[in-house]
Amino acid sequence: MSDTAPKATAPAPAPTKQEAQVEDRAPMGMAVRVFIYLVAVHFISAFFFLLFYLGK
Repeated sequence: MSDTAPKATAPAPAPTKQEAQVEDRAPMGMAVRVFIYLVAVHFISAFFFLLFYLGK
């Protein structure tokens, strides 16, 4: 009888805390861009709100 079962390999070492944090987070440029877009959208919404308020 031949041994055809796959051989068990050692699991890869767990990533360090710093490596896990770097991989889990979005790139810094993307985070800045999203923040700028959110601020810009709120300013545009406030401007439209002001226009409707003044147009009454």
